[in-house]
Amino acid sequence: MTDAASTKPAPSPGLRMLIDFGPLAIFFLVNTFAPGPQLARVLIATAAFMVAIFLAMGLSLWKTRHISPMLWISGVLVLVFGGLTLWFHDETFIKVKPTIVYAMFAIVLAYGLIARKPLLQMLLESAYPGLTAKGWRLLTINWAVFFAVMAVLNEIVWRTQSWDFWVGFKLWGVVPLTLLFAAGNIPMLLRHGLTTDPEIVDKALPPEG
Repeated sequence: MTDAASTKPAPSPGLRMLIDFGPLAIFFLVNTFAPGPQLARVLIATAAFMVAIFLAMGLSLWKTRHISPMLWISGVLVLVFGGLTLWFHDETFIKVKPTIVYAMFAIVLAYGLIARKPLLQMLLESAYPGLTAKGWRLLTINWAVFFAVMAVLNEIVWRTQSWDFWVGFKLWGVVPLTLLFAAGNIPMLLRHGLTTDPEIVDKALPPEG
C-alpha cells in the first residue's frame, strides 16, 4: 500500500502550470471577451472561474491520481466566494478571496514556526528533496512574509483600482511575482541541502490566490 501511494505520477511542468494557473487564465479571458455591462462580465467570468478550478482539480486527479492540499484549499475557497459573488451579484466577494487565501496561509505558516511544526513541508510534500530543517524554516519564513505582502497588495489594488485592472493584475502581476519569488528562493535552498532540480519552481508553487 505504501509503495502504491509513493508512485503517484509526477506532473510535467506544463501540466503543473495548467493546473495551477489555467483557471486564472480562463477567468481573465472570459472577463475580457464576455459581452455586456461590467456586472454581467463579473458574473460570467466568476462562473467560468469556478468551473475551471473544478476541472483543474479533476485534471490533477486524473493525471497524477492526487489533488494537493493547497489545490484543495484554493479550489474550495474559489467555489465558496464565487458562489457568494453569483448569489449576491456583488464582485466584492471574489475580489476579497485572494486576501483571505494569502492571509490564511501567512497565519498558518507563522503558527507552524511558533509551534515548531513543519506545516510547509507537509503541504509541499516532496517538492524540495534533501532540504534540511533549517532550509525548511527559512523557506517557511520567506513564504509567510510573501503571503502577508500579497494579502496587503491585493487589498490595495481591489480597493483603489477598477475591476478590469484587478483582473489583469491577478494574471499579469500576481503570477510573475509568484514565479520570481519561488525562483529567488532557490539559491538559499541549494545552500541548505536541496537536491538540484531544474523543475523545482514548477513543482512547488503555492495555490493561486
